[in-house]
Amino acid sequence: MWRQFLGNSTPEGTGSKNTRSRAPAPQAPAPYPKRTPAAPTSHPHPLMDKPHHSPTSWPDARAIAARAAVKEAAHAAPVMRPLSEALGQVLAAPLAALTDLPPFDTSAMDGWALAGPGPWRLPTDDRDQDHGILAGHGEAAALPDGHAVRIATGARVPPGATAVLRSEYGTDAGDGWLHASAAHPVVLGQDIRTRGQECRSGDQLLPAGTLVTPAVLGLAAAAGYDELPTVRRPRVEVLVLGDELLTEGLPQDGRIRDALGPMVGPWLRALGAEVMSTRRLADEADAVCAAVAESSADVVVTTGGTAAGPVDHVHPTLRRLGAELLVDGVAVRPGHPMLLARLAPASSASSASSASSEKSEKAENPGPQTRPARHLVGLPGNPLAAVSGLLTLAEPLLRTLTGRPAPAPGPAPLAEAVQGHPRDTRLVPVTFRQDAAVPLRFNGPAMLRGIAVADGLAVIPPGGAKRGTEVEVLDLPWSAIATEQLSYADQSRYADQSRHTDQARHADQARHTGRASRGTDQASPTDRARRAPQASHRTDKAAGHGDGEDISPEEGPA
Repeated sequence: MWRQFLGNSTPEGTGSKNTRSRAPAPQAPAPYPKRTPAAPTSHPHPLMDKPHHSPTSWPDARAIAARAAVKEAAHAAPVMRPLSEALGQVLAAPLAALTDLPPFDTSAMDGWALAGPGPWRLPTDDRDQDHGILAGHGEAAALPDGHAVRIATGARVPPGATAVLRSEYGTDAGDGWLHASAAHPVVLGQDIRTRGQECRSGDQLLPAGTLVTPAVLGLAAAAGYDELPTVRRPRVEVLVLGDELLTEGLPQDGRIRDALGPMVGPWLRALGAEVMSTRRLADEADAVCAAVAESSADVVVTTGGTAAGPVDHVHPTLRRLGAELLVDGVAVRPGHPMLLARLAPASSASSASSASSEKSEKAENPGPQTRPARHLVGLPGNPLAAVSGLLTLAEPLLRTLTGRPAPAPGPAPLAEAVQGHPRDTRLVPVTFRQDAAVPLRFNGPAMLRGIAVADGLAVIPPGGAKRGTEVEVLDLPWSAIATEQLSYADQSRYADQSRHTDQARHADQARHTGRASRGTDQASPTDRARRAPQASHRTDKAAGHGDGEDISPEEGPA
């Protein structure tokens, strides 16, 4: 359960029948050429189309997003967190032991500490006979050769002791002598945990980038830590664009419910981000531009408005702000109008919220602060297309900013043939049945029924894939840590926002409906195989037929 929500590497396949194999990660493409941003314009026309260009290939887009903030992540100062607040964070530095483990020779069992061969003389003092040496006591007196003394599990072994005899293997006949069972002869050093058996002081226990799980907390405490250096979570603000969106009730009068507001924030939190807020904006150019310019977030995520329609204001906003477009369209369906941009540094007097955020950060980690570069991820407005953008651009970007290693590719054979786009990659929701990826029916750009029950998104190459073809599957980042264990500060922030906006209510609903059955970041292939029989009832009709999605070259914006 504690595997990669946060990006610790997915374990290698075991080779068992129900385990998906892991192929070596593909090589990253050559660095992208730097693009010079267009000169800012004060009043851009909303229909100013971006210059015609070929969209970035899907693998290249992910690679560009992964390295977009490498420099900023490398120079970011770590945040020291008490063990009680470090769960779900990522180690910013290797964890080295501060002491030997165990720190002294200890007994592995309840029984008797022995010195030399038996039989052994027992203490005549009643107290020593009844209790002996207990855990938590200081060093006991040396044990003479041929003697034995009672000892508890975890107690410090006295000097001179050569072995520990388990209680069930020894006999105290009441005559002052201890005898070992003939069936269990005593071996030198048995049932003694020697000092430094697990590690020596200074040994590296875990590398940087490790997800802090309950087991990691236990190891850190045993190794002498009171607090841990963790990667500062990037602050993200979500801007939901669209006059047609309702925040409650049933769709009416040509307006529809906002599905992205409740979904995107928790999804980003599952990817390791600190979601500052989710704001809903009208389709007004100045309002969109002001919201992006004044945001104090490290990453601004917008939904909708990435195409070139009359009320699509993301491209004009980026031009007005002198942003550098790193990815402008991706050859993937759904989601091809997605984009990634590097924003100019925020103004020192951007807003009161920025000052408050900086104050909070300095209180969390006193000392000089190095702010990561500000980026904007533009997601398409269709729900599944937005999910495609999250996994294509937001996930690699946040993975770098949170210091997590890239997951190994997870190929799986297709249970059914999947039709492909003539030129673009397709991302298709799948669930796992036994060892195969079963394409789900509802996979159109505006549909959520498929992704709501999916285990991942299958990467279908241009032209499609036949039944049995192994394709890469992107796991979904569902995690009990990511979706349920918000810090106290996060909870307070959302509670305060609820007095001013309906965002808190939607975020809370999304948080509590998150599927906590997945591992902390990505479930292993074995986990999927175990889940497959339970999911089979929803995959009987799953196939790449009749899904209602137009994947022809004339497909509209998705």
